[in-house]
Amino acid sequence: MNAARFLNMALLVVLVATTGSAGHAAEQAKAVFAGGCFWCMEEAFEKVEGVVSVTSGYMGGQKANPTYEDVSAGGTGHAESVEVVYDPAQVSYQKLLDHFWKNVDPLTPNAQFCDHGSQYRAVIFYSNEEEKRQAEASRQAVEQSKRFTEPIVTQITMASKFYPAEDYHQDFYKKNPIRYKFYKTSCGRVNRLEQLWGKS
Repeated sequence: MNAARFLNMALLVVLVATTGSAGHAAEQAKAVFAGGCFWCMEEAFEKVEGVVSVTSGYMGGQKANPTYEDVSAGGTGHAESVEVVYDPAQVSYQKLLDHFWKNVDPLTPNAQFCDHGSQYRAVIFYSNEEEKRQAEASRQAVEQSKRFTEPIVTQITMASKFYPAEDYHQDFYKKNPIRYKFYKTSCGRVNRLEQLWGKS
């Protein structure tokens, strides 16, 4: 094999590896959800096949470039959120919505499990009318399932600017597994989700 042909083949391999197929870039989409502690929501969505990445951050508030201290104090209007980058060819927005519901308490306003305040509210942030339609339909499906006698209070809100959280919050469950598992269990998330939705 001459050098030129070898180089061309090598470039083709790189192209296929980075785009999924020769000449066709893999399309990706984003969705943003809030469900209390973003450490836990990050773990939940990273387990979904077709999800490319999950970033912890803040959305829904008024202050630009909020810090964790700003948001956790409850004065900025932001909610701890996760930005989910996914491949629509592998997982649909509807599947992400289904996964969202199974990882939140939809009956409690301005709190999730042991974390209280509007910064821990559960929210589906939609970016367009189609996402809004699907989000509202998914909430209606939960209501019509008659699983709960109490009203569904989870918000459906138009997305605003997403601010990534500080680096030490990203992949917290991987970097600090012992501390994370203690928090997740002691906060009551595991037991409450099982009570609401059954064993996963």
